[in-house]
Amino acid sequence: MRRMLTISGAALVLGVVALFGWLALAPPELLKVGDGYAAKIVCSNVFIARRDAQSVLADDVQAPGHPLLKLVKVAVEPEKQMVTARILGFAAAGYAAYRPGAGCTSLPDGGGTSLPPITTAAAVAAPASEAPWPEGEGAAIDPALQRLIEDADLAGPGARAIAVIRDGRLVAESYGRGFDRSTPLLGWSMTKSVTAALIGLRVAEGRMEVARAGLLPEWASDERASITLADLMGMQSGLEFNENYGDVTDVTRMLYLEKDMAGYAATKPLTSDPGATFSYSSGTSTLLSRIWMRTFEDPAAALAFPHDALFAPLGMSSAVLETDASGTFVGSSYMYATAQDWARFAQFLLQDGVWKGRAMLPKDYVAFMRAPAKASGGKYGQGQVWLEENGVRAGSGSFPADAFWMLGHDGQAIMLVPSLKLAVVRLGLTPSRLGYDVQKLNAKIIEALD
Repeated sequence: MRRMLTISGAALVLGVVALFGWLALAPPELLKVGDGYAAKIVCSNVFIARRDAQSVLADDVQAPGHPLLKLVKVAVEPEKQMVTARILGFAAAGYAAYRPGAGCTSLPDGGGTSLPPITTAAAVAAPASEAPWPEGEGAAIDPALQRLIEDADLAGPGARAIAVIRDGRLVAESYGRGFDRSTPLLGWSMTKSVTAALIGLRVAEGRMEVARAGLLPEWASDERASITLADLMGMQSGLEFNENYGDVTDVTRMLYLEKDMAGYAATKPLTSDPGATFSYSSGTSTLLSRIWMRTFEDPAAALAFPHDALFAPLGMSSAVLETDASGTFVGSSYMYATAQDWARFAQFLLQDGVWKGRAMLPKDYVAFMRAPAKASGGKYGQGQVWLEENGVRAGSGSFPADAFWMLGHDGQAIMLVPSLKLAVVRLGLTPSRLGYDVQKLNAKIIEALD
């Protein structure tokens, strides 16, 4: 019996050693995705939003995420401006590194980043607190609207910032505990709409055309050569892409296992004819970033373009658009900005791309953005915006026909209604499983307008 127990004990020890060795040397890709995600989210929130690393890990990564994420530990190296995340503290390491002005980059292979710094033409001064918005931070509070956004049921669980813009002024504003008007917040897929605006700026400069096909040299010899820029923008490219989260799929692989995200998305084959099928895809939005960046001969000029051509003119001093490890902006997912700066971008769209009297976007480009993509059945616009949220479409109920939405993961939402000169920004950490409906807040705000 003693001999059998000894053998069993030895076998158990060997099994544990083998398990730990496997996790350390050849971890499953799901664990690598989890650690890559944790490293990236912690890095961006520590170095951009100046939040505490352990709080971000607990609140932003572990509480709303996959159960395996509760086993993740992170280490921040301020001198290297890097974050490392490991399951159980040793396995499947994920890395992210920070560059001033460029935010954090996921590094699937580990190590540092050799990416050059982003050199911009001029710094954007933070808006003066006493000056009226949008030039400053001053609000002209509407008490009725303020009461609505402070209603916990309407604001929803995990709300971090809400701002209401009416007639070009900030008329209501509230923040969750630990957040304020100086906190940059991740927009997730609201970034897609910013990517569409950057393309619009290049269209205005005569460097891009939405009807253009033949977008990538690697597509030149096959049927993908017929995909147009408009097909990609309207999510009807026909390209294969699995957007499901929670496992190792195309979108999680792209974001956390690939150094060249656009290069990965470009390898996908067609599953339907371009323009025939609507399929929401972060891969196509990242491809759009590569395409507009390649309209510059100088990569440094492309890297400076979002800041110099969009953020600086609008006074978006907090805005940071992040790149992948190849230097391509992750135009599908990774922009941080304060609630007021997200609102400045919304106001820019409400004004049809005109700011301080200067037409920055082509005439009617915003109308193009919110015109229905043919294959979407009226749900999605041609320019990376939604025409429906939570089953409610523009033109139904109290929502005017020209309403449209910027939407992002975990409850990020901006409603824009040009006819009412209204924008409602709602940012937070609100997983879909909680059942929150931002349209109840939006409807109440519309009903409360004079």
